Amino acid sequence: MFHALGRSCARRPGRVLAAWLAVLLALAAAVLVYGRATSEAVSIPGSDSQAARDAAAAFPGPPSGSQPVVLHVPAGSAPLTSDSMRAAVEAAAARIARVEHVTAVTTPYAPAGGAAMSADGRTAYLALGLDVAARDITPETAAAVEAAAEPARRAGVEVTPGGELAAAADKGSTGHSELIGLAAAAAVLFLGLRSALAAGLPIAVGLVGLGVSLSAVGLLGHVVDMPASGATLAAMIGLGVGIDYTLFCLVRFRSFLAGGAGSVEAAARTTATAGKAAAFAGCAVAAALAGLALGGLPLLYALALAPGIAVLVAVAAALTLLPALLALLGRRLAPAAPGAAAAAEGAGPGHGARPHRIAEYVAGRPWRHLLAGLAVVAVLSVPAAGLAFGALDAGDKAAGTDSRTAHDRLAAAFGPGVNGPLQVTASLPTAAAGPGDGRLTSITSALEATPGVASPGAPQLAADARTARWQVVPDTGPGDPRTAALVDRLRESALPAAAAGGGTAVHVGGSAAAQADLNDRLAQRMPAVIGAVVAVAALLLLLAFRSPVVAVKAAVVNLLSVAAAYGVLTAVFQWGLGAALIGLEGPVPVPGYVPLLLFAVLFGLSMDYEVFLLSSVREAYLRHGDNRRAVVEGLAGTGRVITSAAAIMVCVFLSYLLSADPVVKMFGIGLAAAVALDATVVRGLLVPTGMVLLGTRNWWLPGPLDRLLPRMDIEGEGADRGTRPHPAAPGPAATEPTPAP
Repeated sequence: MFHALGRSCARRPGRVLAAWLAVLLALAAAVLVYGRATSEAVSIPGSDSQAARDAAAAFPGPPSGSQPVVLHVPAGSAPLTSDSMRAAVEAAAARIARVEHVTAVTTPYAPAGGAAMSADGRTAYLALGLDVAARDITPETAAAVEAAAEPARRAGVEVTPGGELAAAADKGSTGHSELIGLAAAAAVLFLGLRSALAAGLPIAVGLVGLGVSLSAVGLLGHVVDMPASGATLAAMIGLGVGIDYTLFCLVRFRSFLAGGAGSVEAAARTTATAGKAAAFAGCAVAAALAGLALGGLPLLYALALAPGIAVLVAVAAALTLLPALLALLGRRLAPAAPGAAAAAEGAGPGHGARPHRIAEYVAGRPWRHLLAGLAVVAVLSVPAAGLAFGALDAGDKAAGTDSRTAHDRLAAAFGPGVNGPLQVTASLPTAAAGPGDGRLTSITSALEATPGVASPGAPQLAADARTARWQVVPDTGPGDPRTAALVDRLRESALPAAAAGGGTAVHVGGSAAAQADLNDRLAQRMPAVIGAVVAVAALLLLLAFRSPVVAVKAAVVNLLSVAAAYGVLTAVFQWGLGAALIGLEGPVPVPGYVPLLLFAVLFGLSMDYEVFLLSSVREAYLRHGDNRRAVVEGLAGTGRVITSAAAIMVCVFLSYLLSADPVVKMFGIGLAAAVALDATVVRGLLVPTGMVLLGTRNWWLPGPLDRLLPRMDIEGEGADRGTRPHPAAPGPAATEPTPAP
């Protein structure tokens, strides 16, 4: 099937290129018309914060809630309460009210906005209502609001959008990161391939895949709540695997050309070998991401779907677009010197080649190198024992961003809790007589008496008088662990006692409560997700290589790689080691979904290199039946290309450290550390030494399982190779294909 697909695309390159161009243009046009939508909303079905959010739907209001525009005058200027400043602010408010999508503006001078003026009169905020949901607030809307505030700015007032307006204003393109990553990837490719044309091919395929996947993810944001980090993660993963899969295929294509095959036939055989392996590896990444569905959270679905789309697009490009380009470019992609294709794969012209010498050295001292590799992984994994889930807020954004400026000014003027008030709701069995109803005053008194509450707010009644809510301002900010502790106190003791015996259901919501519920849910589901991902990965490797030992060993070493990545993540972000070097001011909390998503992505990406290495080892073993020799040949034959592919991914991932978003930095550091470790320590030491020590036990396969498993022939061309019996561990013999005559 793969050979036929590759041949068909290679014979009709014009049609294939036209089809990809049509898809890219159609998606780009749709994005221009509808825009890319993102949303940081967190929905947690079955949680207390979700129940509070659902109950609050009884209160009419703008779809995106009230959005602040922060006003501030420095010391030495007239306060905002002065007549001149009031006139300027009200003039700005009148202009803002005429901005498209703005439906209401409440000033701190109106009775309803009295609480929006600080005690010293130097900080205040306008409360804006918009007719669009939070995900549909665009940077253009935020810019229009800022421009309309010019009368206040001319009077000396510093105007900063807050809330979702600030998030939209700060929503910058990550294009500079992609460009830097691409430039580094191009340099690595040129050094490895020694041809500008050959080096440019993976970049071109990666860019096409990036354009298609980002457009698709952007449009998907109109249907589901897609965090901004989801699109960035899709770009990181899609660009990395797109270039890597193309590189693996290109190296194989050049070897076929060097062997005398024509361009079309070489492209077809490339698709049937390296293309098939890339498809398997990509599906393994997608399967690992699918394991996040067990988390039961819409946020995880979105964050898994975005990179999953990018990976599948990269696979589609490797199987269709790439064969067409290979056939078009033909021998212009061939190595400049005889034997260069073999050298590109690391095999070298003989046993004296450097990759072969390194492989022989590692295999010749397996215990020494195995223990050294385990020691490196163990040291890096130690900090992971202290990994704890936390919550980020706007105070963790980069200095100078609108989100950070608005957060800091509001916290300084009104207390840190104003940036993330809790929303307490009460559903009453019968209608309340009014705000003075005893059931409501009891809850208000309990809120006032609870340590950590700065202001409980007055109860508000819905139209049916059966739902009440309080805007509770804590003493601490939304990302502070003490706020999460306050949520627990309210839920576990203060509010149940206040509502006891009356049939009143009380819930605690708001951003801090939602983050606490999210982390609790993730902690509960994490074992199931990890177990499912590991099981799926082991099953796929069992199907690919027909060896339970290889499958289990690969799952174990992948777990070690992930543990080391968690250790780096904890040390850099939770401990703050080297935080200043990546643009952070100090330690920041790690949201619970980051380690879980990293686990799925890293386990999937580890499968890529596992497939390419083991397929080469198995192919060599099937030729001559010598396990140690097969390990040496497989390691030497893939070492250089795997190292180059890993270097490309590391460059791409590290380029995203330029983002101001701490979550994007976390993904960049975690992915880069894991891939670097995986391609060197894991794939260079742990896997080959383990296989040498296990000997023919690597390929043991019980007879019943042998008959049950299909023969997938990963990275083979589908030739019928028969079977070769060989010894395994003490016990039944296994069967393996014998070399084709």
